[in-house]
Amino acid sequence: MTSKSSSTNGIVMIVDDTPGNLALLSDTLSEAGYRVLVATDGLSALEQIIYLKPDIILLDVMMPGINGFETCKRLKSNLETADIPVLFMTALSELDDLLRGFEEGAVDYLVKPIRPPEVLARVDVQLTQSRNLRRAEQALSNSPFSALAIDSSGAVTWLTPGGSGWLNEFIQTHALTDSIELGSRLPKPMLEWLRKCLDAEKSDNASFESYRAGVGFAAKITSCQNSNEYLLVLEKHSGAWDLDTVRNTLGLTFREAEILMWISRGKTNKEVGAILGSSPRTVNKHLEHIFEKLGVVTRAAAVSAVLQRTALGNSQ
Repeated sequence: MTSKSSSTNGIVMIVDDTPGNLALLSDTLSEAGYRVLVATDGLSALEQIIYLKPDIILLDVMMPGINGFETCKRLKSNLETADIPVLFMTALSELDDLLRGFEEGAVDYLVKPIRPPEVLARVDVQLTQSRNLRRAEQALSNSPFSALAIDSSGAVTWLTPGGSGWLNEFIQTHALTDSIELGSRLPKPMLEWLRKCLDAEKSDNASFESYRAGVGFAAKITSCQNSNEYLLVLEKHSGAWDLDTVRNTLGLTFREAEILMWISRGKTNKEVGAILGSSPRTVNKHLEHIFEKLGVVTRAAAVSAVLQRTALGNSQ
């Protein structure tokens, strides 16, 4: 094992009902600088994880009680443990068994008999990838944006803590009854928007916006490398606007700032005109000037530009 593995360390859980395998793996990983947790069946592994979450799990397929496939399935269905990389250990050579492991969420596998150098190499690779992903998620959590991934049916396939918080607040603000977890579908208003995007074959960079109770929810969609997945970048902001700040920061007139404020709250040109005592045609002319000044072409992009360039954002 390289010194890098020893210096980065990590917590490895071994789940295997064979004492000889446990001893070999425990000694190998301990000597490489890892902290080792041991379980002899799937249920005890799931119980231990409640108290101490490992960085990676080496999981035997054939065990008493629930087997490795079921154990992995339960891990991946729980938001608290779904991000833990799982490496299956199996003496099974049939392709179908290996494929099933990947279907349940495993990232790699080890074929018995166990070879220590191979174990250390695969653990090191998976931990490096996992840490890079967590760094990206941490960066997202400290930015005005959150993210999640969905498939073409609108089911959530990847969910950050910030994305979970955004969706839960969206549901509460819109008085919906949806539940948020991996595999569940987007709330109905977003699901309808997604279907329209996909039906029109205009999913890349399409925007969703909803304003309710003084809070604005915005999402932008883009295709992932996996053709059946899409990334949603999420943003939330307050509906409280400082018109003078908007006007001075972006070089708008006071009326243009007013129109943008009402547009951000979901008002149509006709509704804005009625509020401000202008015709929809006049409001549209103002919008054309706003778009030109901000270098955008849509209402959603104009509102987004305001939030990014001023101190209006109430970031999550």
